[in-house]
Parts: sequence; C-alpha cells; structure tokens
Amino acid sequence: MAFYLLPIKSLCQPRTVCNIFAKCLISPMGSHPKQRAISTTNPVPAEFGFMFDIDGVIVRGKEVLPAAVESFKKLVDSNGKFRVPVIFVTNAGNNLRCQKAQKLTDLLGVKISQEQVVMAHSPLKMFKQFHNKRVLVSGQGPIHEISMNLGFTNVCTVEDIRNAFPVLDVVDQKRRDTMTRKIDEKFPRIEAIVLMQEPAEWDSALQLIIDVLMTNGKLLDPPAKLPYPHIPLLACNMDLQWMAEAWMPRFGHGAFLVCLEELYKKITGRDMIYTALIGKPSELTMHHADNMCQLHAKSLGVQGSVKRIYFVGDNLNTDIFGANLYHRYLTRQRSGRAVSGIAAAITGRGNHNCELEIETEDVHASAEECHSILVQTGVYNAASDTFSNHSPRDFLPVEEGLREPAFCVPDVLRAVELVFQQEKFY
Repeated sequence: MAFYLLPIKSLCQPRTVCNIFAKCLISPMGSHPKQRAISTTNPVPAEFGFMFDIDGVIVRGKEVLPAAVESFKKLVDSNGKFRVPVIFVTNAGNNLRCQKAQKLTDLLGVKISQEQVVMAHSPLKMFKQFHNKRVLVSGQGPIHEISMNLGFTNVCTVEDIRNAFPVLDVVDQKRRDTMTRKIDEKFPRIEAIVLMQEPAEWDSALQLIIDVLMTNGKLLDPPAKLPYPHIPLLACNMDLQWMAEAWMPRFGHGAFLVCLEELYKKITGRDMIYTALIGKPSELTMHHADNMCQLHAKSLGVQGSVKRIYFVGDNLNTDIFGANLYHRYLTRQRSGRAVSGIAAAITGRGNHNCELEIETEDVHASAEECHSILVQTGVYNAASDTFSNHSPRDFLPVEEGLREPAFCVPDVLRAVELVFQQEKFY
C-alpha cells in the first residue's frame, strides 16, 4: 500500500470570465492553442478516451437526450462492445454505482458496467482514516449502503440525530406538536461529517449539522467555548446548479453548501472548514476517473495507456473547470513541476491533513492530456450574456482560462464526432 499526504491549500488565482465563445472553437475542426497535433493514422488501439458528465449531457432528469442515444451508437461496435474507453463522471451521489450503471444501460441501450461510473462520493473509499470513526452522513437515497460500500463502518444520519434528540429539530410545526421530549443519553459522539448529497429537508439538516460542528460532535455536552477548528468535514458534489426536466437550472448540493457556510459564519463569526472537497472539479476525483478510464481501456484490450482524455460536460464551474484543472496538473506533472503522486488534489482551509490509502496494484499510468468539451444541452446557456463564477468557495478565485472550454459544441453527438475527427478515428 502507498500513502500520500495531501496538503490542504488553494489552487486558484483571480479570473474574470467574459466573451467565452470568442475563445471557443466555432467549428468542430477548429484548433486550440494547447491542442495536440492530429495523427495521420488511426490509433489502433485507441490512445484516447471519453469522460461524460450525465445530467445535462446524457439525460435531463429521467429523460435521455436523443443526441446521447445517437452518440453511443458510434461508440460501440455491432456487438455492443465499446470501441474506445468510456467513463461517466457525475457529481450525483444518491445512488450506488451499480444502480447508476443500470439506469444508463436502460436509457442508452448499451451495456454500462459499474466500473465505468464515478460518483461524487467514489473517492471517499481512499479516506480510510475516517472509515472506523463515528461519521454523520448527510444526503438522500441508500446512504448506509453507499457508506458501507465505501468502507465506512459506523454511520449515523440526520434522521438518527432527530430521533435521538427530537427537541433539536423544531422548524416543522407539525412535527413539534407531536414530538416526544425523550433524549437518547447514550448517543455516541460524532467524530466527522460527510456531506454526500443535498438532503431532502434542508432546514433540519442545516440546523443539526451546525449543532454537531458547534458541539464538537458531543450533542449532549456542548462546550462552553466554540471548538475551532471543528471536527473534520468532507463534502462531495459542489454543483451549485444542475439541469433536470425543468427549463431552468435547479439548486444542487453546492447551493446547500453555500447555505451551510453562510449560516455557520453568521452564527459563529468563523469560516467553516472543509477537510476535503471531492467530486468535480477536484483533481482527486479527476485522477480517480483517469484511473478508471485506464482500467476500462485494459478491459477492451488496449495496449498501453490512454494518453488523451476528452471530458464532455455542460457546467463551466465543475465539468470544464475540473477538466482544465486536471489538464494543468498533468502538464505540470510531465514537466516535473508537480509534487509526485496525487498531492495537492484536495483543496480546503482546514488544519486536518488527509492521509489517503491507495492500493498500489490499482494505480495505473495517468493520461498525458485532458481536454474539455462544453455542450449546450444543460446548465450552460449560450444565449446568456453573463458568465457568473459559481465555482465552489475554496476554489475561488478561479485562475484565468480554467473555465474556458477547449471546444464548444451543441450536444454530445457533436462532441463525439469532433473527437473522432480530431483523432482520425472512424
């Protein structure tokens, strides 16, 4: 096993984004200043692979986008086998990977395995120092099962806290009128918090999570003085907005995080500390996805490593930013200017260092390049003349160029066609 000590630091510099399409490729065959020269022969086997966001690229809510179905017909052969490595990288976190893979299989008519799916919470399996701690997990869906699959052994939820301390959750008048005042005096201390996905009832979650932070996890024995820094806090999925069936973007987990950050600061006068932020746009998540892409390539019989990754997404602040941030990391790594391994992959302001435990046999050669492709079927709207920076707090301000896509296309079908043309792959 290998251990990497990841420093907590900010990665970005100031940037005001404007006139983004002036720097995007107008036609599929345009060039990009960082673009690799096109080979004159077909790469056999392919030296490139795809990473796809899901919401706003492949689906809108529960409906698959027609362009996605057509694009995947080009990505598989007559037997339904992938012609090139394909990975799905989503900031969603309310499903098991196998559930998400089955949904994609049903929607696209192509067999997708769980090994091709990277969820926002997937890298949490590397945070083994927290796996045996008493952890509060916030989110929806099969939280306990997801947590167990990631390696956590002692999980509680916001609902568990509410049941143990009903007098702490009093926003809902109907619940207040019928609640018992009985308290579970043996409720164990909470040692860390994992914010996996937006909860169903924001009021309860905001109140009780801040209670845990302000009591150092000892809800029955609050300290006389605010504990600071507070207990470790890990957050997945930083999307401020996402695109569902509605004609306008909807709040994502990033919006919940903004509320939590602002309430904590308003109440305590201090900044809430993230021990780790994972999910797009973090380098750690992109590195994990890269590793999964290399594994998928090997399963397809590709000799050698995938050298070029094309990330297709609809969100400037997570998909495009994340792909460009990872491209910069890969460039610095090749030039010897990056710390070895996956150091600097986690951003945050906390004093908690994270020791990631990685099985060395599961580590594969990284790609050399990661190019971002923006599609216009989701959060991004080409008709908008404003480009607000909605990037996560600890990734702000954003360095110049990190939110500018290498390519801009209408939909995922055009994205696949563009890459095939770039790679001379037909």
